[in-house]
Amino acid sequence: MKAGTGLPLYWRVCLINGVVFLLGTVALALSPATVSARVLVSEAIVLVFGLAIIVTLNSLLLRNSLAPLDKLIRMMEKVDLQHPGQRIPEHDNGAVGHLVKSFNEMLTRLETERRMSNAKALAAQEAERHRIAQELHDEIGQSFTAVLLGLKQVADRASADVLPEVQLVQEQTRAGLEEVRQVARRLRPGVLEDLGLHNALVALSNDFAPAGLRIRRTFTPGLPELDSDAELVVYRIAQEALTNVARHAQANSVELSLTRKGNDVVLSVKDNGRGLRGQPEGAGIGGMRERALIVGGDLELTSGPTGGTEVRLTLPTEGSR
Repeated sequence: MKAGTGLPLYWRVCLINGVVFLLGTVALALSPATVSARVLVSEAIVLVFGLAIIVTLNSLLLRNSLAPLDKLIRMMEKVDLQHPGQRIPEHDNGAVGHLVKSFNEMLTRLETERRMSNAKALAAQEAERHRIAQELHDEIGQSFTAVLLGLKQVADRASADVLPEVQLVQEQTRAGLEEVRQVARRLRPGVLEDLGLHNALVALSNDFAPAGLRIRRTFTPGLPELDSDAELVVYRIAQEALTNVARHAQANSVELSLTRKGNDVVLSVKDNGRGLRGQPEGAGIGGMRERALIVGGDLELTSGPTGGTEVRLTLPTEGSR
């Protein structure tokens, strides 16, 4: 036990009980009340009343000492590291207060370690995405290009009855090459590095146009500058949110916005689909939450009573910290 933390909990309970029973004994000794060999009704009432006072006083004193333990138990049952910052107020300097302080410090360590491990895992994931995208572009893309060149030579020498089939194969190969390029772009957003976040979001929204989504974009000029990690988080969360809309929301309209709220940058992806309908969060939403935590952001999902879902990411900047 560290110095200054007071009596251990066991001795504190013993002391409280001892003081209560001592006060009760002194009160009975100084009072004119007596007990006959055969207890009278009036004496029994006095004894019951005195016992009730002792029990009530004892319970109130114990409740004041043990109430932080109840708070600690409730916090342990509901704590969620995906929603950091949950702490128990530290008021008591005794054993219970030391326990509460140790629990809060443990939560801080767990949140820090979780954030660091997730950052390393996502960095490794991004590196693997980069490697796969590079291989798709350099190897498979070049193979498709070589096939297209060969098909062009075949088409130049093909007879009239075979030419339509060769041209069909050319179009299928060209479509396959474009699909490979799109997959490579989704894996590694080169436009984010080359042209910035706004242009990357524009290109991303254009990729979802073939899915039948009407995407209305709103970008506030002069936003606070974000570092490269924060920009990548914004892009990936927008990408995951739009993918969820295209696959699951049954929506035909989406509002994509990147705006400013005070010193914070806010990304919002809002659709007019069927809404969450009480469904549990999947791995995609969990991944978005993890990414938001890495850069100190806050991710919220809301769904209206008549449908529609909004994914809102709030990122603090240097001016808001």
